[in-house]
Amino acid sequence: MFASGIIGALAFTFTDSFWFSAVEGEVYAMSSLFTAAVFWAILKWEEVADTAYANRWLILIAYLMGLSIGVHLLNLLAIPAITYVVYFKKMKKTDIKGFVLVGLLSLLILSFIMYIIIPMTVKMAGSFELFFVNTIGLPFNSGSFIFFALLMAIIAWAWRFTYKKRYQIAHIAVISVTFIIIGYSSFFVLVIRANANPPINENDPKDAISMLSYLLREQYGTWPLGYGQYYNANITQWEDGTPVYVPDEKKGEYVMTDKNTNSIPQYNPDLSSVFPRMWSSREQSHINVYKSYQTSKGKPIRITDRNTGEEKVVYKPAFSDNLRFFFQYQLGHMYFRYFMWNFVGRQNDIESQPNIRNGNWISGIKVIDAIRLGNQDVLPMAAKNPARNTFYFLPLILGLIGMVFHFNKNLKDFWVVFLLFAMTGIAIIVYLNFTPYQPRERDYAYAGSYYAFAIWMGLGVFGLIDWLSKKVNRNMATAGVFAITLIAVPGILASEGWDDHDRSGKTAARDFAFNYLDSCEPNAILFVNGDNDTFPLWYAQEVENYRTDVRVVNYMLSSGPWYIHQLQRKIYDSEKVPLSIPPEKYNKGVNSYIMIYPKVEGSFELKQIIDFIQSDDKSTKIGTQAGETMNYMPTRNVKLTLDSAKLVASGVVPLDKAHLIPKEISWKISGGALQKNDLMLLDFMSTNNWDRPIYFANPNSVKKVLGLDEYMHLEGYVYRLLPYKAESRIRGMGGVNPDKTFDLLVNKAKYGNLEKEDVTIDRESYRESGIVKNNLMRVAEAYIEKGENEKAIIALDTYQYYFPHTKIDYDMYMLPFADNYFRAGAIEKGQELNEILYDFFLSELNYINSLEPQHKALLTQDHQTALGVLQRLSQTSRLYKQTDFANKVDSTFKEQVNYFN
Repeated sequence: MFASGIIGALAFTFTDSFWFSAVEGEVYAMSSLFTAAVFWAILKWEEVADTAYANRWLILIAYLMGLSIGVHLLNLLAIPAITYVVYFKKMKKTDIKGFVLVGLLSLLILSFIMYIIIPMTVKMAGSFELFFVNTIGLPFNSGSFIFFALLMAIIAWAWRFTYKKRYQIAHIAVISVTFIIIGYSSFFVLVIRANANPPINENDPKDAISMLSYLLREQYGTWPLGYGQYYNANITQWEDGTPVYVPDEKKGEYVMTDKNTNSIPQYNPDLSSVFPRMWSSREQSHINVYKSYQTSKGKPIRITDRNTGEEKVVYKPAFSDNLRFFFQYQLGHMYFRYFMWNFVGRQNDIESQPNIRNGNWISGIKVIDAIRLGNQDVLPMAAKNPARNTFYFLPLILGLIGMVFHFNKNLKDFWVVFLLFAMTGIAIIVYLNFTPYQPRERDYAYAGSYYAFAIWMGLGVFGLIDWLSKKVNRNMATAGVFAITLIAVPGILASEGWDDHDRSGKTAARDFAFNYLDSCEPNAILFVNGDNDTFPLWYAQEVENYRTDVRVVNYMLSSGPWYIHQLQRKIYDSEKVPLSIPPEKYNKGVNSYIMIYPKVEGSFELKQIIDFIQSDDKSTKIGTQAGETMNYMPTRNVKLTLDSAKLVASGVVPLDKAHLIPKEISWKISGGALQKNDLMLLDFMSTNNWDRPIYFANPNSVKKVLGLDEYMHLEGYVYRLLPYKAESRIRGMGGVNPDKTFDLLVNKAKYGNLEKEDVTIDRESYRESGIVKNNLMRVAEAYIEKGENEKAIIALDTYQYYFPHTKIDYDMYMLPFADNYFRAGAIEKGQELNEILYDFFLSELNYINSLEPQHKALLTQDHQTALGVLQRLSQTSRLYKQTDFANKVDSTFKEQVNYFN
């Protein structure tokens, strides 16, 4: 028993997904703990179920379930398995009818918690709040207090009533619900925290009304589940949603900021289906993937366009194709691929949209892997990825042995574990209804499923011991099986996974955050995008109190009113972001969509446009189909008039650049409308008046609204917006401040110890290396243009030192590095880099040419890229008199072309 438990526990410890969760600052490790805790608790109950006070274990489970809501809802998926443990223990005789009814009961309990307790508790509190504040005139939060007082009174009555009447099951149910709510109440720490206005306060859930939006995760949208639209379904009508209320401190009541009329689309039933899997029309890329899974044209449906009145024919996907996408992509690619990562092996840590080179499962048994992924004997240099882990099916085989042993020995217990396995795996796939092109791999979501399979791995040890003990002494069998499986399963999982999961010595996220902040002038405003940009910066400021004068603005989050409200107050040592539009005009439902409706010619001062948009004058509005009015933007052409004397006097522009300052900066806004974050950015630009330095981590993210590429100047890690055009456009956006960028990237920046052999470069650090590569290359080119070749060489050397080719694949984007070495006079270094690139891309070509035709056809683009690199290497080498190497490259090029053909 102990041998089985040790093997199962250690095996799960070193599975890829759980191990990754354990070393990541996320909620999933804690969620796994709750899943394990409640499953352990129900087994403890099972041991003492017929003794006095045994039900205390059920109450503990209810409390843990409530607590887990504040971590992640995944833990609730253990409820069906727990319900069957109780059923099998308490019922001496079981039958199909009871079995099915208990299954339905478990789903009912799960639904009760997910759709009644979690949202309705807060929704009812919100309704009480609106009534008692807006109708009765009581202070804010009084309605919520009254509701929870009433709720406690009802619970107390139910406790007493069920106890007095000796309704044992009902009494336990009431106590369980009570403890779920007590655990769930920990969630309301967020309300207390939000009212303290901390610097990081996502969604600002200050009251029951805003808390509901937070709980329902409204920012993630909705998707169909049991019935809904296909991706090409047209909208036939719009229904009204729930009105939006926000507190108005001046009025002392909640005011409606959005009626949410015509906000919920209703789709053509002729283009809808049960169990719709191919549903998303959000992006054309989604539609393209759906179509790739369709083997038939589908059923023709004639529809009428609501806007134009034109009739056209669209084809409803066949339900068989809908299921094909479900089984092959959602189940195959989005679940079983991850499952095989953990118990068979993983190809690499490169995110995969189905292809044979990245993100697949592999076993290490070349004959088997070659069937799916092509020849495994001539792998390219790029295949040497630290996340390439091969387990030779051993963990999977042990788990399957455990499944069979469990099924034969105790069918009831097998069903319990199977339910835990299925509900935390396949059921999640069904519920989430994933679209193609997820922004990240989702294996972490199924850790509970791998935990269940690890139980079978432990039972596999038990099964092997049971089988072997019939042939030899049981003690010998136990020792032998334990020793062999310890090495063959947890041993191989740990040894293969150690290098890509070991985080010791790596400080990349912290160092990169410091590098971004150090690139900014004092009191700067830095615009960033996405979680991976933002969270390290938040850590640096919140935990290490570093560069708290810099205001970090997440452009994506600033589409939320709560975030803009936070921008309008001081945080740390950073004064509020200068905005002229008052906070209430950024409320939810207000100025969420500003149509661009050009009515006037010429360019207008940006301040005039902002004043026009925020005006209450009816003449500045346009009508909508719903009979309401909305703000709009009357022109695409805007400008900022510049005061050159002030810009020089304040130090924004150095005196030697004063002649570059134009009278005005003008640009054209593209797109059909402004979102709330676009409006915020334009408001800031019109209000800031160059008083605070402006930086962008990625100017392309605001290009639609702020098309000022020529005014972007690279300084270290970021681009600074300055009121004069870049003097020289060096490969990429805007210009480069070579001296400042050189000082920051070469002398001051830290790179997380990634150059050290024993420090792993994870995928996010790998991406970050591309930014460093591009910026140092641009610095080098700027110095070459100035004739300062020594500094150019140092800049190029810096990248190769911190990101050596032994740890980072030197791809086609390293070609300019070699060119710049040659241009700077470092011929030997340029030639050495060319030879590294030659070896790398020759390995690519040899790999592709070793494949069977059906696999080779999938890599045509990679083949063309590699040949293009060889041509470029030949040209550069001849230009700088490296004739022997150029001849070798030319010979290789001809051989590879002939071989491929």
